[in-house]
Amino acid sequence: MKTINKSAKETVKEVWQAFVGIGRHFVRTLDHMSWPAIVGMCIVIALFLTILPLVITLFIAVLIAKLAINVFGDKKQHG
Repeated sequence: MKTINKSAKETVKEVWQAFVGIGRHFVRTLDHMSWPAIVGMCIVIALFLTILPLVITLFIAVLIAKLAINVFGDKKQHG
């Protein structure tokens, strides 16, 4: 009887083929882009990689501040 589950080796091979396919697509895309478009893409990627960690850090800081205010804030009795 044939098994429906893939082995770990087959799964790794499939993932590798997917990465190779993505890499080939990326190289083909870069080959067809003009130099100014490549520079623009690099600037956008650099801005994204610079701003995204800042946004995540500020979001976490605001969540921690909100939790601290709720925990140590005014404790009114409701009812």
